[in-house]
Amino acid sequence: MLDMGNPEVTDYLEKSFTRLFKECDIQYVKWDMNRHLSEAGSSILPQNRQSEVFHRYVIGVYRLFGNLKSKFPNILFESCSGGGGRFDLGMLAFSPQIWTSDNTGPYERVAIQYGTSFAYPVSAMGAHVAANFHWLPGRSHNLDFRYKTASFGVLGYELNITKMTEEELAEIKSQIEAYKEIEHLIQKGDLYRLISPFQSNRAAAGIVSKDKKEAAVWYWQLSGESNGPVERLKLDGLDPERVYEVTGDLSGRFTGDTLMYAGLRFPILSGDGKAIFLRLSSILEKEESFHA
Repeated sequence: MLDMGNPEVTDYLEKSFTRLFKECDIQYVKWDMNRHLSEAGSSILPQNRQSEVFHRYVIGVYRLFGNLKSKFPNILFESCSGGGGRFDLGMLAFSPQIWTSDNTGPYERVAIQYGTSFAYPVSAMGAHVAANFHWLPGRSHNLDFRYKTASFGVLGYELNITKMTEEELAEIKSQIEAYKEIEHLIQKGDLYRLISPFQSNRAAAGIVSKDKKEAAVWYWQLSGESNGPVERLKLDGLDPERVYEVTGDLSGRFTGDTLMYAGLRFPILSGDGKAIFLRLSSILEKEESFHA
């Protein structure tokens, strides 16, 4: 581990990266911190001040990032929570995108991302579609479920596309096109948590635009169950006076108050790892619809 609390270390790193960034056309930097501080000590501190090491380390990281960002404001730095635990509010000042977890299994990621959203914006959570077979828990999930989980964050793909079929590649292309249509909601919308994965085998969330004219809704079924409940999902954050066109895995036209107070009735989903995604677009005011 480098002693980031030592100004000589951060000064050296700043000079090295400054030279590199000036010589090369670098637009993106992934900064992994995959090592916990253990048996931590610093040669620049006396014995009776070694307890300051952890705090000084973080301040040194902030200082280094701050200086580099001031010199290279157009470089996107992505931090990584990893073992170093550098997923914190302070890092968002320098790194607006942070890798949420090396656990890319969509089953686990639903809870990971849902929980992370309590402290951090969805637009900061790096979320990837990974390989089909998640080897440690021994689970497989189709491309649709993996995408609908990863789209609840900053979407990416990390898998071997040379081993994919033409049908799978075409599906990925359509997924990326669909994600681009909701990217502005991910970046600037208001998040509403609807069903917690920590309380059941289901989860749901919605993101609504500031003007309440658009929304995106995710619903996940982590595992199937015999005689499970017929889900009626009540949305939140909509304009009760608007009429919304619902598209995606369900379709129809509903007023905002209907969607929030009566809810949408979802079909019974069979099996593990299922998801429903919906787009909502305001088509007219409720008063207008009554006169139409």
